[in-house]
Amino acid sequence: MKRLFLTLFLCAFAFSVNCNECSYAGPIADYKLRIENNKIEKNAIKEIKALFDLQTQYTNEYNLKKLASLYADNYVDNDGYSKKVYFKLIQETWDSYPDITYKTEIKNIKVNGDYAVVETLETAVATDDEDSDIISAHGELNSTATCVYYLKRINQKWVISAEQVLAEQSTLKYGDARFVKMELNAPSLIGAGEEYTAELRVDLPKDQIVIASINKERIVQPVQKDEEVFKQLPEDQILERVFVSNTDNINEYAVASVGITKSEKVSDETMKVYMNGLAFIITRVNVVPKNNFVKIEDLDVEQDK
Repeated sequence: MKRLFLTLFLCAFAFSVNCNECSYAGPIADYKLRIENNKIEKNAIKEIKALFDLQTQYTNEYNLKKLASLYADNYVDNDGYSKKVYFKLIQETWDSYPDITYKTEIKNIKVNGDYAVVETLETAVATDDEDSDIISAHGELNSTATCVYYLKRINQKWVISAEQVLAEQSTLKYGDARFVKMELNAPSLIGAGEEYTAELRVDLPKDQIVIASINKERIVQPVQKDEEVFKQLPEDQILERVFVSNTDNINEYAVASVGITKSEKVSDETMKVYMNGLAFIITRVNVVPKNNFVKIEDLDVEQDK
């Protein structure tokens, strides 16, 4: 009995000593681990910033092959485009706007082991040297987008595995439309099958008449355009149209076409009317698919509790 008691006492003493050693060594070990993790994260952030510097460099050099090397083979975006389709669209953009210039501003980087999430603000500007089919004037393109990139590290190399465009708006203006302030407002996120309003606002010049149309397009390839119906802008300079988002799990664009016409008096009986400005505005509307596996009755029970 005494021996058992002594054994228990020695075990308790040893446990106490070990615990004291742990309590002493623990904070030091944790501190060293935090330093090492911070060092690893800082190196990862440095590598990721270098990746996006290369992305900007290759896009502004129009080097599709080098740009593609920064993306995973199984890359996909929130429009459902694969890497092949995505880069086909990039090439088409470069062909249409050979002087397009890109800029990317990193807003935030979060690293989790071999995975990372990067939030960016992106802009693009370009000119269209060819006259529009409607108006004899060159065009100016301006685009802004808020994006989230998903990265993964493969064989010690970071690559872009997915992308989500949270918000996006692009304008293409010809002639006098370049100097007119206009905006197309629509929700950035909407549920499938839900009603939403797209609103066009134009600072209407007093001596000019503005005609406009608002449509929506599903983000698919090839592009499927609806027939445009133009209306004269009301006195309050606001044109609205109500849409119902699709139920096909496809994101959409609200699209506005704006024509600016000007009239000149030729004689007491004759007026000359001509178009001196043209603009196209697109605003992204991300559509959230309906989750048919959520049971409403179960939610009601939880709320009652």
